Amino acid sequence: MKIKQTKYMKLSGLEPLVLSENTNFINVGERTNVAGSRKFLRLINEEKFDEALDIARHQVDGGAQIIDINMDDGLIDGKASMVRFLNLIAAEPDICRVPIMIDSSKWEIINAGLQVVQGKCVVNSISLKEGEENFIWQAKQIKRYGAAVIVMAFDEVGQADTYQRRIEIAERSYRVLVDKVGVSFRRYYFRFKYISGSNWNGRTPKKCYRFY
Repeated sequence: MKIKQTKYMKLSGLEPLVLSENTNFINVGERTNVAGSRKFLRLINEEKFDEALDIARHQVDGGAQIIDINMDDGLIDGKASMVRFLNLIAAEPDICRVPIMIDSSKWEIINAGLQVVQGKCVVNSISLKEGEENFIWQAKQIKRYGAAVIVMAFDEVGQADTYQRRIEIAERSYRVLVDKVGVSFRRYYFRFKYISGSNWNGRTPKKCYRFY
């Protein structure tokens, strides 16, 4: 009997997160991002990873549906810190039950994270900024690991600054991903904007991403 496949994106930690046409905003906890939390940066820099785990735990307890992890800072070894933190999270069921967002502007950190992350994660992000050849290579690597990916509205010229440019870059990226990489349309989102909030259950700041 042939099972009908859904068109929905599925992410997972220990538990699944299904994104459908009825999904509105996804709560992404960003306090485990060294660029968004001075406390988290200090703890990672001082190698106080147990205390850093508490930050991740509080975000999940506060309603985060995805945990964003970013280690891009000159004060730390981003690659080693990403691997160590993801391995520690994998041993904490109350944290790793939600999907992970591997967030970095450095491919070596993204790649290192993909090798150890548990479940089906999402990569934030890739773009056409460094050309189509590099975009294709990175997309193929992400596909090989079975991860989802956020595509930023950048190309060789720069960031999309008009509605028409957004559409052009999104369409070009779509065609490259589908025709040249063979990526399922359920595996990626185009990110055009985000909305920031300052209060999350009275405890944790948040960013709510709307994917288009």
